[in-house]
Amino acid sequence: MVKRMDHIISKLLVYGDMPQESILMQMGDICKNAREHSQSKDELVTRCFHQVKRILEISTDYGFDRDLWQCYLTYLLMTDENPFTLTSEKMGAKDGSVNAFVKNDYKAFMELFHYSFDWLEKELGIDCFGIITNYKAIGKPELMYNKNVSEKVQSLSVELDAAKDENEFFDIITKFYKDFGVGMFGLNKAFRISTTNDNELVFHAINNMDKVMLDDLVGYEIQKKKLVDNTKAFVEGRKANNCLLFGDSGTGKSTSIKAIVNEFYPQGLRMIEIYKHQFKDLSSVIAHIKNRNYKFIIYMDDLSFEEFEIEYKFLKAVIEGGVETKPDNVLIYATSNRRHLIKETWKDRDDMETGAGIHRSDTIEEKLSLVNRFGVTINYSKPSQKEYFHIVVELAKRAGINMDEKELAAEANKWELSHGGISGRTAQQFITYLQGIETE
Repeated sequence: MVKRMDHIISKLLVYGDMPQESILMQMGDICKNAREHSQSKDELVTRCFHQVKRILEISTDYGFDRDLWQCYLTYLLMTDENPFTLTSEKMGAKDGSVNAFVKNDYKAFMELFHYSFDWLEKELGIDCFGIITNYKAIGKPELMYNKNVSEKVQSLSVELDAAKDENEFFDIITKFYKDFGVGMFGLNKAFRISTTNDNELVFHAINNMDKVMLDDLVGYEIQKKKLVDNTKAFVEGRKANNCLLFGDSGTGKSTSIKAIVNEFYPQGLRMIEIYKHQFKDLSSVIAHIKNRNYKFIIYMDDLSFEEFEIEYKFLKAVIEGGVETKPDNVLIYATSNRRHLIKETWKDRDDMETGAGIHRSDTIEEKLSLVNRFGVTINYSKPSQKEYFHIVVELAKRAGINMDEKELAAEANKWELSHGGISGRTAQQFITYLQGIETE
């Protein structure tokens, strides 16, 4: 007897609030119409192909392989933010009456996991479902998708496929929620934001973030230790400060932040990158993340303000002094080429404006007080000539470049004279140049 997919889906309660346009809901409706012959065969074939194409698109985006239908269902379970999954993320699965409803949902998902499309393919004269449930993906660069997400989905999919009953299914999925969380925050490490026309906040995962680690940054050991110590305290639930990394360009400030996120991602650290024009949305961002079981760094790159810009007031209010206290799971990390962030003019130094009698000391104090709200300030200064050569030599060793150190130093010196001066970035660009020559 053919199982009715629409009836299986109708059993879902905790996970049942899915949009009608979702692949699962559409497939349920297609199966219903095919069984009842309430739509023409051509229309049903077209609808089937459309949903298969959507499954292929998701699979391409996330690098899925093997059984794409099961990977899709697993992805649904991993990303469905409902009261049960959010509670499981925060506290783990607890005994309670809701568990009976949840296990009933998991029993339905087990049926969906092992659903046979043979009857539908026979009815419509197609064979696409047989292909996607035994799929072999074409090799492609990892940059096209988030390898971390891909591995998590496929690994969990295999576990759920092997579950003996709904109780084992329950144990597997709730353990995943506790260990990794639910939704996009559970799967990804870094995000950007945007707002819709209705001013609704949207988070976008950054799939191609640098895989750089702190050891990849040569030198700046004291600076890196300060950053690591503060971040380690933060992810371990101890008191930690907002951080400002300031100094010359090309010295590794932004690289250090990315490396920190990569380093502490397994311990629940996430990053949200926000641009200056989005500071008005800071309060909304914090409202969305304050009750999640993660530690969030709100990251602001190349932070500085001209004297006429007032966005810094939003930042000051959020960091300290607003009506609502900043939650314990949020810190702000910023990088800047300016020590004081806000541009000062010579007239700021005069306490009295000529002819107007207005005190400017209050204005100066307001501008400087923004920096004081960063409890940790770390100076990334331009390296000395000796330090620059040390960076070049170390990067050359890592790149497998065999060149006499004196010759390397001489060439590095010529390079920096015509490429923006001494910095870690210049050193890396020089090594990249040498690698290019070697491969010719």
